Amino acid sequence: MLKTRTTAATAVLASLVVLSACGTQKSGSDPGSEPGAGSVAPDVPVAGAHWAFDTVTVAGKETRAPDGAHIAIAADGKASGNSGCNGFGAEVSVRGDTVTVKQGQGTEMACPGERGAFEAVLQKALTGALKARVDGDRLTLTSPDGKNVLALTSEPAAPLNGTTWTVDSLVSDGTAASLPQGSEGKATFVIDKEGRVRGNLGCNRFTATAKVTAETLTVTGPVATTRMICSGPQMELETKLYELLDGPLSYELRHRTLTLTGADGQGFAATAKPAASATP
Repeated sequence: MLKTRTTAATAVLASLVVLSACGTQKSGSDPGSEPGAGSVAPDVPVAGAHWAFDTVTVAGKETRAPDGAHIAIAADGKASGNSGCNGFGAEVSVRGDTVTVKQGQGTEMACPGERGAFEAVLQKALTGALKARVDGDRLTLTSPDGKNVLALTSEPAAPLNGTTWTVDSLVSDGTAASLPQGSEGKATFVIDKEGRVRGNLGCNRFTATAKVTAETLTVTGPVATTRMICSGPQMELETKLYELLDGPLSYELRHRTLTLTGADGQGFAATAKPAASATP
């Protein structure tokens, strides 16, 4: 029997709020000499939302973002995000329609293939003063010369139950590590409202029954799996996840990221799939 202690974190606010009330002053030869002169332009509302990257265009070449790539900006300008592989921090200031980004430190996992390619263009485009436009749940950030464009969409917080979670990193004593190369995107799971857990451990599909309360998740009985033999990386990941499930796991849910950790500090992190692709 697997008993999981729950540690819930407050999700990022889903509504859009204004970072600060500073605004920008329109200039003119004389106050009131033209319509709107002397008025304060409101800052673009980018704080308080979880922004998922859709695409990043650098020098005319568009790169689509992988699942999980996002940035969340707090009201004090502190930002955190993920490139779809590595986590990162940043400081963001807003004045009128200008969003200025100062990149901070991030994790240093290897990012193969498309995830590495996206991370490289994101680092080039998400820096300095950017012109921002918000249209409903869409945000566009554009470099002053117009050559770099970031397209983002505001996403709501993901509930624990009913969400398709994709395992995207292993965790050891609070430090994230890459999955075995070639196993990325293979392990997914869903905890449904009836308490059943189902998905894929990296190679084989699995199902289990579980009792879910406000504070605990208890898997009852053995985990039933298919018996396929897959490639080395997928089986390596599956073996690791199976071992992790054989003991109590605490979990922390932060907006669209779920981290599960055992008493020995070993665990894994998963990201909520977009609704359009949420099939385990």
